[in-house]
Amino acid sequence: MAKKTRWGILGTGSIAKKFAEGLQILPEADLVAVGSRAANTAERFARAFGIPHQHSSYDELANDPDVDVVYIATPHPFHMENTILCLKAGKAVLCEKPFAINAGQAQQMINVARAEKLLLMEAMWTRFLPIIAKVRKWLKQELIGEVRIFRANFGFRADWIPKHRLFNPELGGGALLDVGVYCVSMSSMVFGQPPEKITGIAHIGQTGVDEQSAMVLGYPKGQLAVLSCAVRTQTPQQATIIGDKGIIRIHSPFWCATTATASIEGKEDQTVKMPHKGNGFEYEAQEVMQCLRAGKLESDIMPLDETLAIMRTMDQIRTQWGLKYPMERTDKAK
Repeated sequence: MAKKTRWGILGTGSIAKKFAEGLQILPEADLVAVGSRAANTAERFARAFGIPHQHSSYDELANDPDVDVVYIATPHPFHMENTILCLKAGKAVLCEKPFAINAGQAQQMINVARAEKLLLMEAMWTRFLPIIAKVRKWLKQELIGEVRIFRANFGFRADWIPKHRLFNPELGGGALLDVGVYCVSMSSMVFGQPPEKITGIAHIGQTGVDEQSAMVLGYPKGQLAVLSCAVRTQTPQQATIIGDKGIIRIHSPFWCATTATASIEGKEDQTVKMPHKGNGFEYEAQEVMQCLRAGKLESDIMPLDETLAIMRTMDQIRTQWGLKYPMERTDKAK
């Protein structure tokens, strides 16, 4: 039997729990360690998932000799620091989206990974879902002809709690980095390149972060992406790819989709359902392990240059809004 990949999780919040659940169905994965800033939270997390090693600091986790790869599950502003800590300790890293606060931070993370010759990947889990892989195949086959318009929205109504990470600028709050990144990343996947033109409007709430926004991205051949995101407004959460010969609908919620329909002019609709084996987080973990076994330093499905381009697009969007986070006012990574 092939040697198992030994995982560590840095952070113990809700996304860490979901990732740990996803790992449980993968026989080639072994969740061996968790790190937290407090011993009691690490112990509780370890008990819940049967994890043998619990660390009361991120540094201890990064330097655990029994860990091959670390999943970074901390809030947005800490991704760069935590990722670089693990890379410099010799660990491969899967970093939760958004990859960083801005493109400058993302570039630093990528530079370290390439200097250390270690795998680094953005945990944009939607990209690895079976139904999204099917959609990519349809696009490659030009099933709907030339893609002209991509539409996606991801909004939900959260309780307005100013100190919560969704509304706290100190924690990189706002809709764009939390859920808008799914829309921007899907547009990048559909068109295979960054936009040439960007325009958008945001409602900036009382705490100084974007509570809802609408964006239009323009591409070289006149293609358009029409996107919206929100943390105070519930939206349908469907994604639609419109070509000159048909339409692909990724059914709501597109970011964790299991169903897509291709509608081609003159033909019967083709609906494909591909349920997740677990909770969906297992597929990004599988990609990391396949890359490690193949000796690859990045994923072909979510390459680092594309992750960086997505961060640059979101930087440009925020620049139009005049939205800068507190750490960016002193951080050299602007």
